[in-house]
Amino acid sequence: MQCWGKKMNFKNYITPYKYGKPVITGSGIKGEFDFEAVDCPFVFKHNGRFHMTYVGYDGYGYSTALAVSDDLINWEKLGVILGKKTTDAWDRTGCAGTWIIKESNSLFGPYDIKKINGRYWLAYQAYPGEGYEYGAGSIGLAWCENDNLLEWNTLSEPILYPGDGMPWEKGGLYKACVFEANGRFYLFYNAKNNTFGSWIEQTGFAVSDDLTNWYRYSGNPVMKVIQDSWQSIFCCDPCIYSIPEGWLMYYYGFDGKNARNGIAFSKNLVEWERHSEPILDVGKPGELDYIHAHKPSLIFSKGNLYQFYCACRPYEPGDRTRIFKDEFRCITVASSVPF
Repeated sequence: MQCWGKKMNFKNYITPYKYGKPVITGSGIKGEFDFEAVDCPFVFKHNGRFHMTYVGYDGYGYSTALAVSDDLINWEKLGVILGKKTTDAWDRTGCAGTWIIKESNSLFGPYDIKKINGRYWLAYQAYPGEGYEYGAGSIGLAWCENDNLLEWNTLSEPILYPGDGMPWEKGGLYKACVFEANGRFYLFYNAKNNTFGSWIEQTGFAVSDDLTNWYRYSGNPVMKVIQDSWQSIFCCDPCIYSIPEGWLMYYYGFDGKNARNGIAFSKNLVEWERHSEPILDVGKPGELDYIHAHKPSLIFSKGNLYQFYCACRPYEPGDRTRIFKDEFRCITVASSVPF
């Protein structure tokens, strides 16, 4: 197994103190976009306030929503910004937004999003059928010109198809992380080798000079699963940030039972050294993240580092939402200092 480089101190980049309560939950209201769950936080700054895009699931498909906050704990939901369509488009069953291109991809900010050619750009994935990740997903881009960030338009076709890829990604594409580096655009994503049945998920990347034409790295996947470990089945949901020494990837691993967040370091975005253990583990029985602590999004504020993530535990009577018949899924946060 790859291990963390000797010159890197991973303790500077972890958030061991969990808030322990949801900051965003689904509605539990039949017919609402977030009836069953919320998922996939992406936190950034815009017009002086913290913003979060997140994904809602209604039992049939996905919508991307927006929330705002002044303290990173209390969030005001602004509503859906990208949802299901009535046409026969490739993304008609819903759009799961995961990343907006920022001014800087530094872990320490600034976290403001930027316009390119007069537009903000959001990466999302969509699936061909109704249901939870049903079918082989593709990755697309949406754009917005208005600073209220409520009116998004999608490109007519995906920018990455699973069918155009290598065997490790033929089963479908997942979460995209897109940013500028070295004069080009990079898009990291995870993918699965089979669409149905059992599969493994691993992580690779593509590059572009214009956000339209994307070219996969020939050495993909750059983050592979590791047998007999906490990341033996999934190594996915890349979340990339620059630091003075190079690059950090926050991601999650899955062993068939639990999902946990990990961290890796790179000097060139190609070769990644992983810290051998999870940096955000699942909780104890009864805690909010007893099943999964996964899908990270980081932000640095007032000297503290905050890691937002999707927490899952068994459903309990009184929970507002329920997914997979027996699971409560929400968004919460952990910090580098106690709350």
